[in-house]
Amino acid sequence: MEDRRGPLLVTILTAVALLAGVSGWLLTDPATSRADALRTGGLASGAVVALYALWLNDRRRRVEERRQETERQRHELELLRAERDRERVTDERFAKSVELLGSEADQVRVGAMHALAGLARGNPGYTQTVLDVLCSYLRRPFPHPAYGDDTDEADANREHQVRLTAKRLIRHLLPHVSTPDAPVYDLDLTGARVTRLNLSERVVGQVLLEHAELQHVTQLMGTRFRRRAYFTGVRPGDGLYLTGAEFEDTAVFSEMVSAHDVVLDGARFRAGLSLAGAEVAGRLSLRDAAVDGGLYLSGARFTGDADLRLAREPGTVDFAGAEVDQAREVRLPATWSLEPSAGGRARLG
Repeated sequence: MEDRRGPLLVTILTAVALLAGVSGWLLTDPATSRADALRTGGLASGAVVALYALWLNDRRRRVEERRQETERQRHELELLRAERDRERVTDERFAKSVELLGSEADQVRVGAMHALAGLARGNPGYTQTVLDVLCSYLRRPFPHPAYGDDTDEADANREHQVRLTAKRLIRHLLPHVSTPDAPVYDLDLTGARVTRLNLSERVVGQVLLEHAELQHVTQLMGTRFRRRAYFTGVRPGDGLYLTGAEFEDTAVFSEMVSAHDVVLDGARFRAGLSLAGAEVAGRLSLRDAAVDGGLYLSGARFTGDADLRLAREPGTVDFAGAEVDQAREVRLPATWSLEPSAGGRARLG
């Protein structure tokens, strides 16, 4: 209040002084009437009062701006505090869910996986971490009597259901190929024993399936691999189907061992394809597949039917030691040839 009284008092005194001074000065001129002198003096003093009003309004405006800025900063602090509280709660939920994955009860482990998936859906920044945890769970040893292991069948069947849940949640967390600007998430299933893996029409980043056991049918049809895909030493169960899949980086199927079909029809390999050392006893089909870069078949053995009629000739082809079974149906591109070898086999060339 005292801060305002000072300028106000000065303004009043100045206005009065100007009124008296200007009016008195003009009255010294005989040509100026008293009314004109008072009017001019009033205008001068009024101008001072108007300047004070403008200053006062500007002062109020600045005070209001400072108040609004203070309010904005307070609001931002509250939002930051709330965000940190949410992050803390989320971190606690994540830690608790991971801890519950070690529970003896299979239903608790299933609940923990659903909690992790829900966490990822509500907090996209957690998606890769949750996928890593689910993949890590699938990489755990999984003995089952159906695979010739000596273990309790009831316990194994319950664990089998838990693992099916993990596999389904991984599929649901990966974006569909129709998703615009889909985020890219990596999967590491190295050495895992996975049943009925189905990632068809999903977008994935780097995929590691090295030396994995893929039980029953594995479906990766129309899958888009945005980073390197390693199927090195993989052992498909009842067939591996990658019809229409797209590999934007290196695709490695070296040392793959399959007694069943491996179907790569219409797949697109933008950075080359390696089947070096692969052994496929079932049907191998690369019909209408497009291989940009090199196709590496060195040391491969295809003892079932083989259809290698690619959509176009690759940039380079390494046939060194690649063999097929002459007794089976083998279809090749027009520029390829077969050279009979020992044991009813034939070398690709």
